[in-house]
Amino acid sequence: MEPKIRPAELKDVPFIAWVELQAARSHLPRGIWDVLLERPEKECLAFLERIAQTPTRSWFHYSAFTVAEVDGRAASAMCGYDDKELGGETPFVAAQEATRMIGWSDAEFQRISERTPPLFTCNSETAPGAWIIENVATLPEFRRRGLTNRLLNHMLDLGRSKGYRLAQISVLIGNTPAQRAYEKAGFKVVGEKRHPDFERLIGEPGTRRLLRDI
Repeated sequence: MEPKIRPAELKDVPFIAWVELQAARSHLPRGIWDVLLERPEKECLAFLERIAQTPTRSWFHYSAFTVAEVDGRAASAMCGYDDKELGGETPFVAAQEATRMIGWSDAEFQRISERTPPLFTCNSETAPGAWIIENVATLPEFRRRGLTNRLLNHMLDLGRSKGYRLAQISVLIGNTPAQRAYEKAGFKVVGEKRHPDFERLIGEPGTRRLLRDI
């Protein structure tokens, strides 16, 4: 059966939380959310479910995602957004809202904030006017079915329909399969960021930024 490509809905929030956790881990056992939250996986997922539906919309909000559905089941997802709309300070505000929604104290949020700077050393700069693609993951049993390619093509079309002419995506250095897949789709590496503090926490030296015209 052909997959159904559709906007994410509120019912998809648990799946979107899983996608965000896996995307942040990339090819590693632990990722940015594991380091920031310093909580067991179950609690990380609970937090991500909250940030996916906070009053403040960020690029972690479920409404930024597109889902590939197979036989009625959400199997893969990715988000696309304008950094001016869902980036900037909005993730920070949404994270604070999420901690309060889940019942964590403001002191806990402060500790999370204090763990943030080393991870931000390798944040990719946003190309002016770019349509940003992020948070890509597929359930293991649905991999190698071309779902990511379908979502990527859809997301590029969506960006084009909104008037964007440039798309940007980032990968963790060391995730060679993902980088090759995006290069095959027409993206080109235009820069990278490395920092020893990032590598100490994550296990890879940094990130690479890729761009392509749309």
